[in-house]
Amino acid sequence: KVRCLVTGGAGFIGSNLVDELIKRNAEVIVVDNLLTGKKENLNPQAQFYELDIRDLEKIKPVFAGVDFVFHLAALPRVQMSIDNPDLTNDININGMLNVLIASRDAKVKKVIYSSSSSVYGDNKILPASENLPPNPISPYALQKYTGELYCRLFSQVYGLPTVCLRYFNAYGKRFSVEGAYPLVIGIFLKQKMEGNPITITGDGEQRRDFTSVSDIARANIMAANCLKVGNGEAINIGRGQNYSINELARMIGGEIVYIPARLEPRETLADVTLAKEFLGWEPTVNLADWIKEYKIEIGLEPY
Repeated sequence: KVRCLVTGGAGFIGSNLVDELIKRNAEVIVVDNLLTGKKENLNPQAQFYELDIRDLEKIKPVFAGVDFVFHLAALPRVQMSIDNPDLTNDININGMLNVLIASRDAKVKKVIYSSSSSVYGDNKILPASENLPPNPISPYALQKYTGELYCRLFSQVYGLPTVCLRYFNAYGKRFSVEGAYPLVIGIFLKQKMEGNPITITGDGEQRRDFTSVSDIARANIMAANCLKVGNGEAINIGRGQNYSINELARMIGGEIVYIPARLEPRETLADVTLAKEFLGWEPTVNLADWIKEYKIEIGLEPY
């Protein structure tokens, strides 16, 4: 059996990846400090270690005999990083470095690193392709980009195979609707369920390339198995199609209230040519279809 270690495996994307790996008969180890992850997201067939990636000595033994490391553990919100640049830096950069050191010392076959489309910043050239110069406009984006540079460095200096996947606006099963920093689709659905108006920041014409978490989980597994990548390449994982926040609100339906804008890119849109060429990956889930199904599932719509 292939041994896979998923850091952040109790989180939104990580837990979906764990489920997919287990479906494919892998042996899965999860490392998560449950700071933002949830115990109920954990697949019972995974071995779980409640550890913090900032503690290298504690996590090191868990990497023994591991084939692939999927590094998803992070504090994952732009706004959270603006509020807490120091804490997010500690986890997203120092923690990341520990994962690379532990992977190198355990001689793992490849590290698949979860990066973010936020590294492009407010980029005017769309769709964004990987050869665009990064322009981080938040601590989170800078931290994610630094993680990519570390991946490339560890591939070059230590011969540790790595690959970086830049996710565009993930959504899907177990995404966060609670807490201080929920995701926009989650916020809107929660507002709708509670009978409140949908609140949109700014004019709502900002556009996002929303990507299904099931597609992201598949991309991770394909990146692990793909022999063409392993030198810290950055690869966009997006739908290659975007929607305005107003369009998203209309899909969910109901009254809309506009509130002041905040610091964020105007538009995200992925060029996914590389993912198709290198990984043979293509997105399969469409946002509009998923929202329709999800509304039925949570009782917002009749069958």
